[in-house]
Amino acid sequence: MAVLISGVEKKSPAARAGILPGETLLAIDGHEIVDVLDYRFYMMNSRLSLSLRDEAGRERQLTIHKEEYDDLGLLFETYLMDQQRSCRNQCVFCFIDQMPPGMRETLYFKDDDARMSFLYGNYITLTNLSRRDLDRIIQMKISPINISVHTTNPVLRCEMMHNRFAGEALGMMEELAQAGIAINAQLVLCPGLNDGEELRRSLTDLAQLTPSLQTVSCVPVGLTRYRDGLYPLRPYTREEAAATIDLIDSFGDIQQEKTGERLFYAADEFYLKAERPIPPAEFYGEFNQLENGVGMLALQRQQFLEALSDFEPDDRSRTLSIATGQAAAPFLQALVDEAAKKWHNLKCSIYPIRNDFFGENITVAGLVTGQDLIAQLSGKPLGERLLIPDVMLKFHEDVFLDDVSLEQVSEKLGVPVETVSADDGYLLLAALLGEEC
Repeated sequence: MAVLISGVEKKSPAARAGILPGETLLAIDGHEIVDVLDYRFYMMNSRLSLSLRDEAGRERQLTIHKEEYDDLGLLFETYLMDQQRSCRNQCVFCFIDQMPPGMRETLYFKDDDARMSFLYGNYITLTNLSRRDLDRIIQMKISPINISVHTTNPVLRCEMMHNRFAGEALGMMEELAQAGIAINAQLVLCPGLNDGEELRRSLTDLAQLTPSLQTVSCVPVGLTRYRDGLYPLRPYTREEAAATIDLIDSFGDIQQEKTGERLFYAADEFYLKAERPIPPAEFYGEFNQLENGVGMLALQRQQFLEALSDFEPDDRSRTLSIATGQAAAPFLQALVDEAAKKWHNLKCSIYPIRNDFFGENITVAGLVTGQDLIAQLSGKPLGERLLIPDVMLKFHEDVFLDDVSLEQVSEKLGVPVETVSADDGYLLLAALLGEEC
């Protein structure tokens, strides 16, 4: 294995050493370079020996001196320096399998790449991990690793993931824990499949991985209306969601007593489904599972209430609206009501958006589409501005999942549409008041 150098940054250590685009990087200090993890790990020293091959096939060795931890300045065709690894599983709950046809191609890619776990926090199933990959994680002490566990029952895991190796892969998790690699675990729970006693088994097994185990998030399955021919699943009832919270919290209570850390958490969506209050912010410790929707609402509420004292009341009239998913609408209404006690001229309407695009079982804000916003808000009194959570848009782009742009929504509704951070209560209050941060 080797990687092609596509460019060299000017005035970098690599440029000063005479490395040229088109050459191939074979090794650093005798270590084979396969991808970005190898490159980043082995280039840290202040004195490096590089093995290179030019376009004619001639190999050469050179020594580079630089400041420790400085980048060499080599550029590659892709950030990973090779192809991103796709998922080998066919999980019964896979959201991508429930996507409607005709959407942009990138939305159908199933990622299961350990490098993305370390670099971007993605969750992996371990079924794509080779022996070399596992040894490298342990050698380089790549930590934390985020793992989609779903169940610790090997037979059930194979059935749920439609992969005969899924059960064996659980052994890798134990190896990682024994090597001191920090682990964040995720379980997507499906009623009657991996919850109840199976969930109790999984949480019991995962508890044995402490102290390497950092957190476990339990998330309810998301079900769209595009499930023809797929495994029969249904959403949680209010009573089932409440029972699931109780089970998860019982394990969290035990760990809190033993270690001072709760470790086991139900996603906010479970509390909303169970129609239970969101726990206080201190319940969630360091908020290590925000990306899985664990503690996001508690953090937003804490920040929002603390921010109330940072802005002075005034007589300005403010009329606006917020569009969000159906699940979080009552929560946001409570925050707006708190703000209105201090700013009496604040008039903000909360509009819960029914998800006609993916189906009524999808109630989270992050899957609301532009066309549903337009269809359900046209003709409604929106005030001077419409706020939406930024999670509705594609990362770093002003485009919704259905490729409708933010500008198109604004034009159709006849009001400016502004995004606000979905997990920052301070920014939410500032946006409500029209204040600069």
